[in-house]
Amino acid sequence: MTQTPGPAGTWIITPGHMCARFPAAHGCGADVALVDLEDSVPATAKPEARQMARAFFTNPPTRSALGVRISSPTTRDGIRDLAALHGYPAKPQIVLIPKVESARDIEVVAGALDTLGYAPLLYALVETPRALEELPLVVRADRIAGVLFGTADYATAAGCGRAWEPLLHARAALVTSAAAAGIPAIDSPFFDLDDLDGLRHEAEKAKALGFTGKSCVHPAHLPVIDEVFRPSEEEIAAARAIVSAAENAGGSIVRVDGRMAGPPMVAAARALLAREEARTPSEVRA
Repeated sequence: MTQTPGPAGTWIITPGHMCARFPAAHGCGADVALVDLEDSVPATAKPEARQMARAFFTNPPTRSALGVRISSPTTRDGIRDLAALHGYPAKPQIVLIPKVESARDIEVVAGALDTLGYAPLLYALVETPRALEELPLVVRADRIAGVLFGTADYATAAGCGRAWEPLLHARAALVTSAAAAGIPAIDSPFFDLDDLDGLRHEAEKAKALGFTGKSCVHPAHLPVIDEVFRPSEEEIAAARAIVSAAENAGGSIVRVDGRMAGPPMVAAARALLAREEARTPSEVRA
């Protein structure tokens, strides 16, 4: 079974063993809210986190798409996470798979979770040099819905710094492969919690590179990320003008506000409007 692309935008990740933080994650307004069973949970707390995480998906008052980051399916904890998800009364819409290094990792999770009435959106967390080498195959896995970049683990594995320049090649390769496969690419969190200017600078560069969203671990980062990645009213109006002019011109190159708009610009405008439509609740669009 093939998978349609999943949501982009703002993502927040909350430790699964800290249920007191669940309401904040539900109410923060992120496009996607994930409960974590992997790195943010100590080994001794993982059994407790698997049980607590059930409540994250049980009728929460939220507009966010809800998901879970499991442990790697090639580990004992990952197998236990997958088994635990089967017992959840309410299932996650999204499953983030860490340490993905082959399309087979996606297939294993799909095989473990898919049922006749349930097939979650599967995202691959790319965080090793080996994963980068295998990206052209990973992004074409039948059930993949998107990719995320993990800078901390990647930098550790590659022996490089976590600044923008040392990771530029990996980021560029990731967005290129994701774009070729037609799936969203979400950038890594910015780990300096108090440097909002630094966050904005990195988010702007990630957007310019081709990322369609950015994750975070603290709600204070969400407004900055949302402002960077959500199109302004002016950008939306300009995109509508380009699409309208192109439709009236029968597909010919057109002039809009003094600028040439050929097929690539029209395609970009359509994509912008489609992303905004997907991120806007139906009651707001009505």
